[in-house]
Amino acid sequence: MQSATQARSKLPDVGTTIFTVIGQLAAQHDALNLSQGAPNFAPDPKLVDGVAQAMRDGHNQYAPMAGIATLREALAEKVETLYGVRYDPASEVTVIASASEGLYSTISALVHPGDEVIYFEPSFDSYAPIVRLQGATPVPIKLSLNDFRVNWDEVSAAITPKTRMIIVNTPHNPTATIFSDADIERLKAVTRGTDIVILSDEVYEHVVFDGAKHQSMACHAELAERSVIVSSFGKSYHVTGWRVGYCLAPAALMDEIRKVHQFMVFSADTPMQYAFADALANRDSYLGLSAFYQQKRDLLANALRESRFELLPSEGSFFMLARFRGFSDESDSDFVLRLIRDARVATIPLSAFYTDGTDSGLIRLSFSKDDATLLEGARRLCEI
Repeated sequence: MQSATQARSKLPDVGTTIFTVIGQLAAQHDALNLSQGAPNFAPDPKLVDGVAQAMRDGHNQYAPMAGIATLREALAEKVETLYGVRYDPASEVTVIASASEGLYSTISALVHPGDEVIYFEPSFDSYAPIVRLQGATPVPIKLSLNDFRVNWDEVSAAITPKTRMIIVNTPHNPTATIFSDADIERLKAVTRGTDIVILSDEVYEHVVFDGAKHQSMACHAELAERSVIVSSFGKSYHVTGWRVGYCLAPAALMDEIRKVHQFMVFSADTPMQYAFADALANRDSYLGLSAFYQQKRDLLANALRESRFELLPSEGSFFMLARFRGFSDESDSDFVLRLIRDARVATIPLSAFYTDGTDSGLIRLSFSKDDATLLEGARRLCEI
C-alpha cells in the first residue's frame, strides 16, 4: 500500500540491525549461527514447568507495574548476598520487559534534550540511537584497539557541563573484557562531585571467567548511589526470547524510570516472573554459569587452535573476538559475508559496533551454542 503521508524519520541513518541482516543471510545459506548471543539449547525444564504451572494457577493477567513482590524481594536478597548492598524491593527494584526496555526507560527518563551521554565503542548497538531519540547527543569514546580498555584520561577530557550520563557495560559486548579495580577507581574519580548518572549494563554479570570478580556498580557505595543497573534473566537462564530483566537504582532515580516503564509496557510478562522467583531460590541456577560458559569458551578456542585466526582473550560474556588480518585484507563486512557463503558459518563484523564503521580486521564469535555446533563451526572455520 502506498502511504498518503511522508514519514519524518527520527533516525534517518539507521537501518535494519546487523543481527537481523546476518540472521537472514545465515538462514538463506543454511549457515551455522555463531553470530547471535542467544543460546541454541533448551533451558532447565523446571523453569519451563514453572511458567506452565503459573499459567495453570491463573497468573495470566497484568502483573503489578514494578513486578510481582516475591520476585522483587528475591532479587533484593540475591543482590545483597552477592554484592553486599540492600536495595528496597518496594522502591529500588523493578522487573522490566527485557534489558533493552530497561535501557530505553532509563535513558528516556533521565536524559533530556541538549544533554550529552558518554559511552564506549565498540558498543551494543542500541545505546546511541536511544540517546538520539531523546534529543540528546551520544559521545562515543573508542576503547583501545590493543586491548579494548577504557582510556580514562579521554573520558575526563570529554566530560562537559552537559554530560548527564555515562553508559558502562561489563562484562562487555562485543569485546568480552571486564572492568578491573583500576577502572572502578577511575570511574569514581571522573564522576565525583558531579550530577552524572551511570547506566551500567550488566546483563552478563554471571558470566565471568578464570576466577575474576564481576565489578557491579552495586559493590561500590560511591557508584551505587548514582547508578542504574540493568540485568537480564534471559541471558542468565538461557531464555532470551522471554524478554524479562530487572533494574536496580536509588529510589529517586527509580521513581523517574518507572514513570516511563509504566507507559512503555506497564509490566513484564506475569507467568515468567513467578517462575523466575522460584528459580532464584536455587543459587546454583545462576552461580554455575561462569563455569558452564568457560567450558564452551575453551572448547571453541581449542577447536580453533589449528585455524589461521588469532583469538583475543575472552574474560566474560558469550563472546570472543577473532582477528583475520594475518591472512586476509578484506573488510570485516566482506569477510563475514564470505564466511557465510563459503564456510556456511555466521559471525558478526566488529565494525557493526562502531558508529563510524571502524574496521580493525576482527569478527565476533558467540559460544552460547551447544557443543556440537561449536565443534562443527570451528571445523569449518579451520578450513578458511
